[in-house]
Amino acid sequence: MALLEVFLFALGLAADAFAVSVCKGLSARQIKPVHYLCVGLWFGGAQALMPLLGYYLGMTFEQYITSFDHWIAFTLLLLIGANMIRESFSKKEEEQNASFSFKSMLLLALATSIDALAVGVTYALSDQKISIWIAALIIGAVTFLLSAGGLKIGRIFGARLGKRAEMIGGIVLILLGVKILLSHLGVLPF
Repeated sequence: MALLEVFLFALGLAADAFAVSVCKGLSARQIKPVHYLCVGLWFGGAQALMPLLGYYLGMTFEQYITSFDHWIAFTLLLLIGANMIRESFSKKEEEQNASFSFKSMLLLALATSIDALAVGVTYALSDQKISIWIAALIIGAVTFLLSAGGLKIGRIFGARLGKRAEMIGGIVLILLGVKILLSHLGVLPF
């Protein structure tokens, strides 16, 4: 995977964390500088760790699934992306907890990074040109920045942006899945 693809993956994966951060910004009575660091580290750290775990799980089972790995990658990204798009149209407001406690942030970080585990498996099954460690660092850094920014944006602009970010992230992940599938089927030369 090229650097641009990793960056696009990072943007897509960070959309959930960004949306949650925007909602946290809306619900928090007071935001201190430490809160920006808190959401950035929790969400960015989880988004960096999960692709690594997924990658090593994918490498473990690679020999058994090589002949249809591109279909697995496509299906995972399609499902993740479609779910993100579906959630972006949901009228139901997700219950948000304004707490920045360890338990609250751990649960939110895990919930928003599950998709990154699947992307790590996908990464293991693709022709990567960039080390998984560099990819994880980029994913974590992008998520860190977007999460911290989302907290601020939540305080300023409101919840509408969070739903749009989730929809755009879903579209990006689906497009990357289609690209992987078409590349492996020989339709695309890259």
